[in-house]
Amino acid sequence: MEAKKPLVGGQAVIEGVMMKGPGRLATAVREPSGNIVVREESSRSLGERYPMLKKPMLRGVVILGESLVQGMKALSFSAQAAGEEGEELSNREIVLTMLFALGLAVLLFVIVPTYAAKYIHSAVTDPRLLNLFEGILRLVIFLLYIGAISRMKDIQRVFEYHGAEHKSIHAYEAGVPLTVEEVQKFSTLHPRCGTNFLLIVMVVSIILFAFLGWPDLWLRIATRVVLLPLVAGIAYEIIRFAGSSKAAWVHYVILPGLWLQKLTTRQPDDAQVEVAIRALLAVLPEQEPLAEKETVSA
Repeated sequence: MEAKKPLVGGQAVIEGVMMKGPGRLATAVREPSGNIVVREESSRSLGERYPMLKKPMLRGVVILGESLVQGMKALSFSAQAAGEEGEELSNREIVLTMLFALGLAVLLFVIVPTYAAKYIHSAVTDPRLLNLFEGILRLVIFLLYIGAISRMKDIQRVFEYHGAEHKSIHAYEAGVPLTVEEVQKFSTLHPRCGTNFLLIVMVVSIILFAFLGWPDLWLRIATRVVLLPLVAGIAYEIIRFAGSSKAAWVHYVILPGLWLQKLTTRQPDDAQVEVAIRALLAVLPEQEPLAEKETVSA
């Protein structure tokens, strides 16, 4: 039997792609000169150091936290390499940026829908219906947010690299040669995409929060924030299963997430696919172990 390929994931960054494989992390960026610069580094997950963190439900929270940190560092590097920033962000600046982003997400997707739900409290008294309304409102805000940023020119450029990332991972999983011509044949949509994950988070939160009753505003907000790791853990297990299962019914379950990816991905050009391939090649397990370094090619 053919050995199962190790999972490889990625993220679009400014004029480039970040890829993560077993023990490896690489960010490839197209510089203004046209060269591709690739930063490669070793990456050891907390789950490898502490096996308990690899257990179901826990591993999703750990991987999500690590991905946020690694993604922010990759974005900072890509902005500098693409000529949009003078220097990379320091660790302190990355932490502050992440805290601000998380605070904004809590405001937009937790506080706003929870507060708004009180306006139908006089007409609806069933806690489950109130929680359902809040969850649907949260989902609507999320979809409107995705739709709004997808219209921004700079974001559309990033979404093209997002499409290139998905195409290259599809090609790797299919076992075809990692050439621009072969990679371009694949879809820009992928079941293990972060867009799918966020949509599943929204749906899981609707189901889970429906059984929490309807306490006062601040307790509602607190319980939703506290339970976010649980929601993320459940969503991760769902998307992990969906990414590996060949069952026909799984396709229909993840279909809404694939539809949503039509907003968060765009068809990349050959130059963008070339960048994604360079990032992917740098993290494949066939490569030799390496320390952090940067390489440049024309």
